[in-house]
Amino acid sequence: MNGGSTQPEGNDSFDQEIVCELTRAQPRLALFIRSLMPGDAETDEILQQTNAKIWENRRRFELGSNFLAWAIAITKFEALNHIKRQQRDSKLTFSDHLENLIADDAMHLNDDIAEKRQALKSCLAELSSEHRKLLLSRYSGNNELAEVAKQLRRSPAGIRVTLTRLRTKILECIQRRLAISMREVNA
Repeated sequence: MNGGSTQPEGNDSFDQEIVCELTRAQPRLALFIRSLMPGDAETDEILQQTNAKIWENRRRFELGSNFLAWAIAITKFEALNHIKRQQRDSKLTFSDHLENLIADDAMHLNDDIAEKRQALKSCLAELSSEHRKLLLSRYSGNNELAEVAKQLRRSPAGIRVTLTRLRTKILECIQRRLAISMREVNA
C-alpha cells in the first residue's frame, strides 16, 4: 500500500466491498486480538477501535489485494499500542522484539486455525448426509447420546460406536489434508 489515498471518496460500491470484507474478517481479527491479549477484558474494545481505524483508512486499501493481511496489520498495531499503554501502568514490560515475536506467532496460529477449519469443513462434506446428520444431532446442541439414539431409533451403544468411527475418520482426513497442504507449502 502506498501512503496516499488509492480509492476515490464517495465510492459506494467500494465502501460496500469494505463492509463485506470487514464483516467476513471479524472472527479472525477477534481471535488475533485475543491471542495477543489473553484474558484481557478489553479485547472487544480493541476490536471496535480496530474496526474504526480500518474504516478510517479504508481508502488506502487496494481492492484485489489481501484484505485480511491488511486488516491484521492494523489490528496488530492497535493491539500492541494497547499493550504498551497497559505496560506504562504495570511493572511487567516486554521488549518490542518480544512483542513482535508474539504477534507473529499469533498470526501463524490464526492461519493454522483457519486451515484446520477448512480441512474439517472439507472432511465433513465427504461424509454421507446420514453421518453428517448424526454428528450434527450429537454435537450441535446439548443433546445427550441417549437422546440422539432415541431420535434416530438406534441403540446408544450403536450410536457411540458410529460416532467413534466417524471422529476417527474425520481426524485422519484432517491430518491427511494438512499433511498435503504442508507438502505443497514446502515444495
